[in-house]
Amino acid sequence: MPEQRPPAGIDPRSGFCAATRTFHSLRSSATLPPDSLPATAAAYAFSLLSSPLPGRPALVDAATGIAVSYPSFLAAVRSLAGGLWSALGVRPGDVALVVSPSRLEVPVLDFALMSIGAAVSPANPASTADEFAHMVALSRPAVAFAVPEVAAKLPRSLRCVVIGSDEYTRLSSAGGASPPPPVAVKQSDTAAVLYSSGTTGRVKAVAVAHRNLIALICAHRENREKMAKEAAEAGEQPLPPTVTLFPLPLFHVFGFMMLLRSVAMGETAVLMERFDFGAALRAIERYRVTLLPAAPPVLVAMIKSEEARRRDLSSLLVIGIGGAPLGREVAERFAAVFPNIELVQGYGLTESSGSVASTVGPEETKAYGSVGKLASHMEAKIVDPATGEALGPGQRGELWVRGPVIMKGYVGDDEATAATMNSEGWLKTGDLCYFNEDGFLYIVDRLKELIKYKGYQVPPAELEHILNSHPDILDAAVIPYPDEDVGQLPMAFIVRKPGGTVQESPPSGLCLCNTKITCWEDLAAGAYTAGRVHGCLQALRFMLTWKYRRKVLCVVPDSGFVHAAAVFRLTRVFLAER
Repeated sequence: MPEQRPPAGIDPRSGFCAATRTFHSLRSSATLPPDSLPATAAAYAFSLLSSPLPGRPALVDAATGIAVSYPSFLAAVRSLAGGLWSALGVRPGDVALVVSPSRLEVPVLDFALMSIGAAVSPANPASTADEFAHMVALSRPAVAFAVPEVAAKLPRSLRCVVIGSDEYTRLSSAGGASPPPPVAVKQSDTAAVLYSSGTTGRVKAVAVAHRNLIALICAHRENREKMAKEAAEAGEQPLPPTVTLFPLPLFHVFGFMMLLRSVAMGETAVLMERFDFGAALRAIERYRVTLLPAAPPVLVAMIKSEEARRRDLSSLLVIGIGGAPLGREVAERFAAVFPNIELVQGYGLTESSGSVASTVGPEETKAYGSVGKLASHMEAKIVDPATGEALGPGQRGELWVRGPVIMKGYVGDDEATAATMNSEGWLKTGDLCYFNEDGFLYIVDRLKELIKYKGYQVPPAELEHILNSHPDILDAAVIPYPDEDVGQLPMAFIVRKPGGTVQESPPSGLCLCNTKITCWEDLAAGAYTAGRVHGCLQALRFMLTWKYRRKVLCVVPDSGFVHAAAVFRLTRVFLAER
């Protein structure tokens, strides 16, 4: 998106204002509707669709090829909304828990709920009964919608409609005869209750307003229109209609936001129930996918995959990276193997409705390692965690952000809300970051996940980037392990490539000169191949809620998954075949 001329006092390169110690977005400001105008995010998204409606599918099931047209999608949303209102008694302000893999029913249900002013509360189907009980205690849903295999894990006191049941089918068709009455929903009302990943504690329920989602839609629309205009002025061919593959779960903020964007822009969303790398490659080829949202491990897998080279991926124009920082090494290797695919890096949190910064256009994409520049209407500060001092370009500190996409707060947890948001509307992200002189944002790591080694603060993500650069390593995760002599040791969990040479000795060819670890002697020899560690890594490997992974892995060494008979100089290295 083109940058606008900044006001006086704001540096035109970095967006930094020395007087206020604040970084400002230099993007053109997307036009937002007046906040006094009653509107739901669903209604606003539908208002942007062309007339007549787009002729391409709105939704496609990647496994079966079943497609839902835009007229059918809107009709299904209206009918289900009527059933929810008349037959189930769902009203504005009610919270509805939605527990399902990414199936065709989910977008219809999400939009139907939002359209009548109810709040969608999507949850991970893999959650335990205790985790569901905690979510329900926070968000207090009036009703739940769940697939059959999950319904039994929900609290018995909660009204539950099983997706796909006769009752659900009746609800879906009931509204045809009795559509819901018009409802006046404020943009400040809650549109969704999303569950945070729980990196630093138990899961929290994040209240996202319709205004937050409308601001996201506006930014995407402004971006698309300006890029299309620039392409036309340059005499370039218009891009083909966007077809997005959704390997990411719709219960996660990344998936939820991307689905909302896809519908508002009249694009096609190809849904996968669960991520499978080979199936994703086949889907890209079959459905001529142009956009793939993904986490960095997917890029690593593509670089190292022979199948990715065999498949016809020529339709794929953009991969949108989220969920974790993308290292320069991985980005450069990917660009060398797939030069025609643009990498769009971005950064967001559940608490920011998923969007704080991103790269836009091929030139910004070349700023490898950065997550881009601040999004439209956003402000940021870099704050010294020890002193509270706001820092300038090139200095590391905790990232604080403010703007129209920031959450209302944590539902049922005023203490956590007060600790995370201050009275001036600043959201404290908990991420160690810095801006460079050109206004690009760099994520170093989570502040609470830094490894404290002999007084040094070692970011696990930096070690993971280095490990992932090795051709025989498919994936790696690094966590802290207590040590009485040095404080904490980095512990690496590694998934090795089938047939690779990584064994009990450290893999050769890795350079650790950019970290506090200076040689492979420090990443000492020794490994265990343990079935349950293998299973743990496989289950976690491509989770797009990447923050969960380290939290779960931290319990592995003391959980009986592996024995801990050997102690190494700086780390213990566990290996698992893919």
